[in-house]
Amino acid sequence: MSHLRSRKIVDLNIIKLDSLLKVIETSIIPLTQKSVKNGNKIFGASILYKHDCSELLSAVNNEIESPLWHGEMSALKRFYELTNRPKPKDLIFLSTHEPCSMCLSAITWAGFDNIFYFFSYEESKDDFAIPHDLLIMKEVFSLKTGEYRRKNHYWESYSVAELIPLQPAKKRSLYYERFNDIKKAYVNLSNVYQKNKNENNIPLA
Repeated sequence: MSHLRSRKIVDLNIIKLDSLLKVIETSIIPLTQKSVKNGNKIFGASILYKHDCSELLSAVNNEIESPLWHGEMSALKRFYELTNRPKPKDLIFLSTHEPCSMCLSAITWAGFDNIFYFFSYEESKDDFAIPHDLLIMKEVFSLKTGEYRRKNHYWESYSVAELIPLQPAKKRSLYYERFNDIKKAYVNLSNVYQKNKNENNIPLA
């Protein structure tokens, strides 16, 4: 079995950046605003249809219920609770933050062939004071910089920022503005989480 697929899994030119940003802006952020007030981290995820990039569902971190309910895990739980769920190969998996090793494995086992994320591991550590993704990669898997294989037999992983250069030149500045607005929103969400995290019971707060 080859480590790399002979075909390209995801055609970035058909992924609608506007739709990915919109689901973060209008679905994930409002859910996260409620979630962080309860003591949860700022992570969220959405599952979208490939054919038109419309939203199927969104979910956010719920670690106060279980440390396993990361945003991605919550989304996968909701997805597999659907009665008439689409095939994972027909869907986009979008995460606000680069998925941790647990979530990467779960997304793989769930059958998705792509992962898009907004913030990187480094941003989680440096901007949001949540270093555990990189630390686990280093301590458990000896990946000092978190460099897993982003194109492998199972899926391809991309930063949402990689889609900006593919947009028409006249629209790129608007997308950069939206990126910055989303980043500002997450700074505010992070401040709420950091303020309240000592009151929760999350093992890796």
